[in-house]
Amino acid sequence: MTRRGIGRRGFAASLGAALASASAPAVRASDYPEKPVTLVVPFAAGGAMDVLARLIASEAAHALGQAVIVDNRGGAAGLIGAASVARAEPDGYTLLMASAAQVTIPPWVNASLTFDPPQDLAPVAHLVDTPMVLVVAASSPMKTVNDFIENARGHRGGLNYASTGVGTISHLVMETLKLAADIDVVHVPYRGAAPALNDLYSNHVQGMFTSTASAAPMVRAGKLRPLAVTTAVRSKLMPDVPTMAEAGLPTAEVVVWAGIMAPVALPPTTRRCLSRAFVDAALSPALHDRLTALGADPVGHGATEFAEVLRKDLALWRRVALASGVKVE
Repeated sequence: MTRRGIGRRGFAASLGAALASASAPAVRASDYPEKPVTLVVPFAAGGAMDVLARLIASEAAHALGQAVIVDNRGGAAGLIGAASVARAEPDGYTLLMASAAQVTIPPWVNASLTFDPPQDLAPVAHLVDTPMVLVVAASSPMKTVNDFIENARGHRGGLNYASTGVGTISHLVMETLKLAADIDVVHVPYRGAAPALNDLYSNHVQGMFTSTASAAPMVRAGKLRPLAVTTAVRSKLMPDVPTMAEAGLPTAEVVVWAGIMAPVALPPTTRRCLSRAFVDAALSPALHDRLTALGADPVGHGATEFAEVLRKDLALWRRVALASGVKVE
């Protein structure tokens, strides 16, 4: 099966429909939940997304009065797990721990999708934002984003950057900077952040966007130098590192979000119940320090605000994909 075409009107309409759910069957708040809820994490156990999901699930379970069971379904950069949720019964018992990599990026870079993320998944709760950070080797002469840009302009096509793979967030965030700064740097994809960061430290590549949590240990060890984060405000994990806007590049701002999504026909009362539980979990004082240590800045927005984030994200990645020509085979 091939994916259905998606345009600006299409994804705006589908997100609006997900919020309205006017035709969904009525469910009394007292009827839900009557059994444990499954939260699908579309990656293997042990990664940052898995740890985040388990922290949030444990806290949300208190509000729901039922266990929230984390189910790891990895594969295809998270799309296998996301597709399984999109096809699940819309009864509130199967949810997705979602990120841009499964929802807002694939429609523009992956021509072989078996489902349509913006139309088949509904926003429930925007949990956290995870800033990406541009890092270089500590031995690099580049000390600011402007240094990186000027170096790229002075050696057009001679500067290499690492990513965790074609079409991944670390790849596309650099494409965003390339568009914003009109620079040409060469993409070197790796199979994961660890080998990429090691080669960056060894000066085999000259730059990389990665999560603040991934970079933090090597930054603390004096192996890497952070130049700027992609979010509108500074990262709680790296408060001394400027934002892209502070560096003079507001159009290179990228919000890397994580949130809860569900099958699109989720009943409104069930969605409201889930939204309250997961928003409260994200904002729980008990989790604040642990989330910050993961490089995750708590947000805690409900379905309406989350839908607006998705609309903006879809538009951003459409623009970046069209301008860069990035495609995942």
